[in-house]
Amino acid sequence: MTGAQAPPPLGHPAGLRTLFFTELWERFSYYGMRALLVLFLVDAGSGMGLDDQAATAIYGLYSAAVYIVALPGGWIADRLLGAQRAVWIGGIIIAIGHFTLALPATPTFFAGLMFIIAGTGLLKPNISAIVGALYARDDARRDAGFTLFYMGINLGAGLGPLVCSTLGESERFGWHYGFAAAGVGMLAGLIYFRSSRSRLGGAGLKPTLDPAVPEQAVLIRSSWRRVVLALAMVIAVAVLIGTGIIEVTPVALARGSAWAIAILATAYFAWLLLFGGLDRQEKQRVLVIIVLFLGAATFWSGFEQSGSSLNLFAERYTDRMLGGFEIPAGWFQSLNPVFVISFAPVFAALWVGLARRGLNLPTPAKFGIGLLLLAAGFGVMLGAATLVATGRQALPTWLIFTYLFHTLGELALSPVGLSATTRLAPQRYVGQMMGIWFLASSVGNILAGLFAGQFRDDVLADMPGLYLQIVLMTAGAGMLFLVFTRPIRRLMGDAG
Repeated sequence: MTGAQAPPPLGHPAGLRTLFFTELWERFSYYGMRALLVLFLVDAGSGMGLDDQAATAIYGLYSAAVYIVALPGGWIADRLLGAQRAVWIGGIIIAIGHFTLALPATPTFFAGLMFIIAGTGLLKPNISAIVGALYARDDARRDAGFTLFYMGINLGAGLGPLVCSTLGESERFGWHYGFAAAGVGMLAGLIYFRSSRSRLGGAGLKPTLDPAVPEQAVLIRSSWRRVVLALAMVIAVAVLIGTGIIEVTPVALARGSAWAIAILATAYFAWLLLFGGLDRQEKQRVLVIIVLFLGAATFWSGFEQSGSSLNLFAERYTDRMLGGFEIPAGWFQSLNPVFVISFAPVFAALWVGLARRGLNLPTPAKFGIGLLLLAAGFGVMLGAATLVATGRQALPTWLIFTYLFHTLGELALSPVGLSATTRLAPQRYVGQMMGIWFLASSVGNILAGLFAGQFRDDVLADMPGLYLQIVLMTAGAGMLFLVFTRPIRRLMGDAG
């Protein structure tokens, strides 16, 4: 039919296709680079030759910073840029960061990481916000739209390590080709976003502040001054550290950052409970959020070792020969997104099926199950480490089953915690509570990097004991959630 437009994907707004593929390529670039990061940092030949503790601390700081900058990134988009411009500008900054990493020089490497962190802060929270803006609040397609978008995230996360690790770990090409491939992926996402941006219409197009309104124009100028001042401070600190004027080691910086985030979260919760004007029921629900925050931080401190200690285990202690081909260590990073795609529908159907039978598991019980599944994964690694301590190589199946258990734990805990936070948070503090929830991921990432630094090559005999510590810590936390499910559930009230 003349002039007819292509139908929207599966009955969804046409803009969903734009966001699906843009996010797919952004996650391709992020996870592709992440699969190489620790391996490059410890490589004494063509990499930076850092020791394990420094390399994993840098990894933890980097992955934590990506979550932290989502808070100012969302604020900038809401007030000043609009979500669409934030995604576009953020993608450009990310691409610059990846191509900067591809330059074979130490100063440019750390500059590249900072570019990626800043760009991700603009892109990641705001592309999800645009997905939500495509649908009315009562649109029955809304949850299905986010599910499709989530599939794009995991497709990109699965493909990135396969491509980037194949290039980065090969003798023919090398690390910087892998980093460049991540940049090409982000560039592909930018091209697709720009060419199909019209499908988004007005979703996320304009910020909340209008420069045509005099009072708001004043707020815009003062907000931009804050942004510029904050950037100047970050750059100044980075230059002082980079030039050695301020001496700080990655491990010390990671420890200090973990304490700073913990103190910030503690201070916020204390302020909210004492001076937030909450009634009794709201205070009880905030106490539940605090418990979930601690559980989530514990979970991510184990789970996020996938890119650090488990990545090094794949590279050093795993028999990766398949015929005459050596599987790149980074390929194992694709297992988690593959398992997510495979099992997310199963978990969704499981929760619905249990609810229909009157067996709806409360949130604390799901947290307990998630932590126990994480412990089971590290129990597998305990067996693998015992084998390696005798001088033998481990088969890939050890890591495959570890990632399977960890992914099942993630599916039991992560979406449930996100949903519970939105239900439990006092209505006037929902946005702030979501920011605090992501701080749990940040502190978990930093702790994961610090834990991973203990798995050094010169203490192989200690490796089983280290994994046993993680098993006991995560299993203990999981058991506590299961034991105290009923009292926690009572505090949740009708939001449970």
